[in-house]
Amino acid sequence: MPDLEHPSITQVNKTGYANVVAQPEHFATDAMDHEILTGDSYIEFPNGNLLLESNLEDYLIETLGWVYKTAD
Repeated sequence: MPDLEHPSITQVNKTGYANVVAQPEHFATDAMDHEILTGDSYIEFPNGNLLLESNLEDYLIETLGWVYKTAD
């Protein structure tokens, strides 16, 4: 009976971990204490604070008290 091995294991045994995707590096922490990674879109305030672009709506509501409404 042949020795069965997953193709990924065979590849790693032959060449090492050449196809491993690098993890993004830590860039900074934003004004809401969320990690900003290399490649993330962020906003820089005039005072130098940073904010992940995806946190903008939450920041406006939680920190500045903005209220989003829909016109009737």
